[in-house]
Amino acid sequence: MASGGVSVASLWTEVNRCGQNGDYTRALKALTKILHENRDDVTAVHCKIACLIQIGSFKEALNVMNIHSKSLGSEVVFEKAYCEYRLNRVESALKTIEGAPEQSDKLKELYGQVLYRMERYDECKSVYTDLIRNSQDEYEEERKTNLAAVVASMSQWEKAPLEDLGLPESTYELCYNAACTLIGQGQLTEALNKLQQAEELCRVSLADDSDVTEEDIESELAVIHSQMAYVMQLQGRTDEALQLYNQVIKLKPSDVGLLAVTANNIITINKDQNVFDSKKKVKLTNAEGVEYKLVKKQLQAIDLNKALLAMYTNQADQCRKLSSSLQSQNPGHPRPVLIQVAQLCREKQHGRAIELLQQFSDKHPESASGIKLTMAQLYLVQGHVTKACDVLRSIEEFKHKSGMISALVTMYSHEEDIDSAIDVFKQAIEHYQSEQPGSAAHLALVREAANFKLKYGRKKEAISDLEQLWKQNTNDIHTLAQLISAYSLVDTEKAKSLSKHLPSADTMALNVDVDELENSHGATYVRKKGGKVTGENLPKEPGQVEIKKKKKKKKGKLPKNCDPKATPDPERWLPMRERSYYRGKKKGKKKEQIGKGTQGATAGASAELDASKTASSPPTSPRPGSASGSTTAPASNVVPPRQQKPAASGATRKKAPQKKKKGGKGGW
Repeated sequence: MASGGVSVASLWTEVNRCGQNGDYTRALKALTKILHENRDDVTAVHCKIACLIQIGSFKEALNVMNIHSKSLGSEVVFEKAYCEYRLNRVESALKTIEGAPEQSDKLKELYGQVLYRMERYDECKSVYTDLIRNSQDEYEEERKTNLAAVVASMSQWEKAPLEDLGLPESTYELCYNAACTLIGQGQLTEALNKLQQAEELCRVSLADDSDVTEEDIESELAVIHSQMAYVMQLQGRTDEALQLYNQVIKLKPSDVGLLAVTANNIITINKDQNVFDSKKKVKLTNAEGVEYKLVKKQLQAIDLNKALLAMYTNQADQCRKLSSSLQSQNPGHPRPVLIQVAQLCREKQHGRAIELLQQFSDKHPESASGIKLTMAQLYLVQGHVTKACDVLRSIEEFKHKSGMISALVTMYSHEEDIDSAIDVFKQAIEHYQSEQPGSAAHLALVREAANFKLKYGRKKEAISDLEQLWKQNTNDIHTLAQLISAYSLVDTEKAKSLSKHLPSADTMALNVDVDELENSHGATYVRKKGGKVTGENLPKEPGQVEIKKKKKKKKGKLPKNCDPKATPDPERWLPMRERSYYRGKKKGKKKEQIGKGTQGATAGASAELDASKTASSPPTSPRPGSASGSTTAPASNVVPPRQQKPAASGATRKKAPQKKKKGGKGGW
């Protein structure tokens, strides 16, 4: 009997019922009571481990297995490996599986998952191929999906050649993995079509479920849309890609790996622009558990972009910290060093940058090609052309490439070091002479070397190159002429003997009728274009007189308002000041003062009101002894001052609008 009067049998019944209903928490309570009665009950321990796994308590399940390891033995190998796998202890899970006495199908399934997480794709592919071949159950489609994912990863991360395993594309997962395989092969258009097909299959398969909402469908499609945006980004359609990426971000999917990859791709589109948005997106790449969802190359790319973003936002210390961490994780990878060099160049420390590149080149010669090209660029920025040439000539991988030869010859010519430039040609010709004699690249190089030597007056040195070219094609008259010109300075007899191979003047002459050519329309047109052509002097007949044509005289134009009958002023050509009738400008004559004087008075009436200025003006008052009305003067039109309207004051008068000065702003 268990404690509380409940029998062990009834507790097992409770465990069975809860297990069927999926209520693992209540089943766990019943199992705890059973183990309280019998601590070494192996079945109860095994059931407890299963319940803990179902509710996601993987650490507690591992503790139970470690406590009862002696009694359990090898019965819980799968459970232990699964808990270690879910706790991201992949190495421990691999050891547990490999130490199992028997490899069951479910253990092989888990083994394949562990190998995939460890990026051991070849072994993982063999495991799934064997499982599909030797098992037939309801999980066959899932195994094929996992195998397709392995093939896609090999194509993307290891650049493995495409291998047709006969996998179907009946589900959207299989179709999606097939698209990822095509992306790895660089077949972007076909991959985009395959992703659109996967989207349609996903919508059709989820539309049949009534419990699935439109939001659930969009959430399931998020990974497909993100991959479609990635393909568009590779195709250069960045605007469309950015729109799709932002749609995925707005959905806030639960997959932290998907969010991190999408945010990182948005940052790569922004580059050094829209830095504020990039700083917000970079937080999504720091979510918990991201390192377990992505492969090493994805994590490395995210860290590199973080370092570049720190550089663009002028966070020098953060940039150095991230790049140094990347370099310690991947000592032979050149990109962390290049980021450090870029940061040093932004700080104008070119000497320190070159020193850092030289150290990496000495330690890792297998990755030194790109590093040395960067060193040469920095030397050129500083104006050290000869040092840049020395660095370029030390790159064995590109030493005899046509582009490298052209760059070296150009730089040596700029420095007027013709001997070094000729030496570059010499080494390259010797290389092609031993590797690809007589090839088009070899002959083109010899031709360029000969032309270069002739250009700088090195005709003696050009003889061997020209002879080699002429032997390859004896019908090349241009090369033969150059060779004769070069020999004329060294060996005149040889030049004469070679001149015999030149074609005769008759064979080189063109069969052209000169008279017909001169009379052609083209010749006439050319003559007219050059200038007027005078006609031929025909012989004149006796007695014939040459008639001269008279030139027509144009009538002179008269000025406006001119009277032709009046005699013009004889002094009209003289300046006004020098004319006899010029009296000069009158000074001191003031204009009528308008609006000035006493209130009520006007300037126009002041002269009329001044009695002293009129000789016959009658008195304004009656004489003594006379009647007031009989002797008054006759009435005049003068208005008395008090009846006059005052003139407008100076403040209220409108000023005449002044004409604006001509000329631009600030002109004289």
